[in-house]
Amino acid sequence: MNGPMTPTPSRSPGLGAPFPEALRHATGIAALSPSSHNCQPWALARLESRPARRAAADLLGCPDDGTHVYLALAVDRRRSLTALPAHLLEMRLSCAAYWRMLSRALAAQGWELVRERAHESGGDGGAAPSADSRLPGGPWPRDWSLLWTAALRRTGEAAESLTALTDAARTRHTNRGPYDEEALAPGLLGDLARHPPTGGPAIGIRHLTDGHERELFADFLARHGGVDFSHRAAWRETHSYIRWSPAAVRAHGDGFPVTQLFGPLSARQRLAKRIALSPPVMKFLCRFGYDRSLAGGLAAEIRRTPALVLMNFADEAPGVADAFRGGARIADYWLHAATAGLALHPVSVVMQHDPLRAMLQKQLGLSGRLFFVSRVGRPRTAFPPAPRSAGAADHRTV
Repeated sequence: MNGPMTPTPSRSPGLGAPFPEALRHATGIAALSPSSHNCQPWALARLESRPARRAAADLLGCPDDGTHVYLALAVDRRRSLTALPAHLLEMRLSCAAYWRMLSRALAAQGWELVRERAHESGGDGGAAPSADSRLPGGPWPRDWSLLWTAALRRTGEAAESLTALTDAARTRHTNRGPYDEEALAPGLLGDLARHPPTGGPAIGIRHLTDGHERELFADFLARHGGVDFSHRAAWRETHSYIRWSPAAVRAHGDGFPVTQLFGPLSARQRLAKRIALSPPVMKFLCRFGYDRSLAGGLAAEIRRTPALVLMNFADEAPGVADAFRGGARIADYWLHAATAGLALHPVSVVMQHDPLRAMLQKQLGLSGRLFFVSRVGRPRTAFPPAPRSAGAADHRTV
């Protein structure tokens, strides 16, 4: 990686700046968005050529009179998780969280979204994008599958404070450390569930704060969470995102630095972890309950966490448009939590394995589809932000 590990949004060009400058600043903010395994699967294009603009205008029903600018968001399958069927939704949610932060950053600079369209076949894991996943005016990378096309126009008014949004984006990151066990104020949790409102059908949000509820969830995780390590394909993919040295972090710019997973480690401890977590050794150790032991450690953290947040769709089979509403809700919640001094630590295993998710939903009385679960609390220790790839803040002009 030649660029910085964590993109720093450039100095704001100011309200009313030309779109290329506003977009450059907005992509620096959006690049700090969350993604599963920190895989950063988004790919952004500005539709600038005459064929591409005309195609987008026709698609969205906009007059191509020079008053609109057009963007297209795709999932880059080279950077996507594929080991489990549920990863398709996770990639869409990751791209949607990026889009939400991007569109908020543009709106804060006076550029509002006026038309949007989901491409429901996008990111389906096929060998090549479908006809609906491409726009004329390429060249389009063959590993891109189009998810979203949008038209924007200049308003000259800031929808929110760009400085506050930038600060929240820089503060927001996963913290896997211990949290204060003191209960969070109900008013704060209620504000998190409401702020800011997003369009479309409501996303179900539930906080588990009662000790009995959290104990039930922790027990469930202790009994079943070991599948995160015992599922061979899933663990092999997860393991490929662990970065064992600063050099590996710089080279890849994604994934999990090992210190984010386990805190500071001596050279001997690092070597022991590297051996134990390697897929062949993990397969052997799972025969003796190592997977259950690791799940039990996470369950213990759940018991000490003051709150869990759960988000669910009403529909059991959400499409791309649903995923974009869900990803927007994740981004909004997490940014607001960061502003309030709270940290999040997603517990993805309960959504990534469909039988496990169905069991948990039945136990909690949740309908539809659970798509986000996370610890929420005030962190006791600081965690460094996850790295970003050199191209995380890039976009292509078509």
